[in-house]
Amino acid sequence: MNKTRGTDRYRQHEGKEEELRVTDRRRIRLDDDADGTAAAPAEEPNLQPAYVEELEARARGAEQKMLEVQSRFEQLRSQLQRETDETRQRLNRAADERAERQKVEFIAALLPVMDNLQRAIAAAAEGSPREAVVDGLKGTLASFNAALMATGAEPIPSVGEQFNPELHDAVDTLPVDAGKDGIVTGEYTTGFKIGDRLLRPARVQVGRAQ
Repeated sequence: MNKTRGTDRYRQHEGKEEELRVTDRRRIRLDDDADGTAAAPAEEPNLQPAYVEELEARARGAEQKMLEVQSRFEQLRSQLQRETDETRQRLNRAADERAERQKVEFIAALLPVMDNLQRAIAAAAEGSPREAVVDGLKGTLASFNAALMATGAEPIPSVGEQFNPELHDAVDTLPVDAGKDGIVTGEYTTGFKIGDRLLRPARVQVGRAQ
């Protein structure tokens, strides 16, 4: 009977240990699951591919913008070159037309001079008085000077002016007082200029103090 009771206590004791083991295993498994959930780090999304894609998109956009700007620049350059060529051609035509018009006007202004010379020659051949021939020649000279003035040419002042080697060509000298040294005393041919451009210098005589 004592053996039987001992066996029962042993079985009861063994059953308690098994129940404790089961309970302990369940607790350990739950704790492990809880700890694993809390300790596991959250996975961060990988942003590198999206960032690279954004950079590539920006690069493509910048390249497209550059191509558009370059195309626009080429169009403007071609347009400017075309307008420049057209302006140059228009200015050249205008200059040619102006030169042709001035030439025609100058020739037309010289025709009366030719007419006066022909009348003077005819008058001299017919034995007209000397005074009439001289008056005809003076009229011819006046017509010729008027034609020169119409082109913008003007005579260079000489007699009584200070000798200027840029405008006067000294042919000879004339002894004069000290107060007239370097003064033009005579003119052999009239000089002409257009604006600041010298057509020909005046051939003059210059006073030189002894």
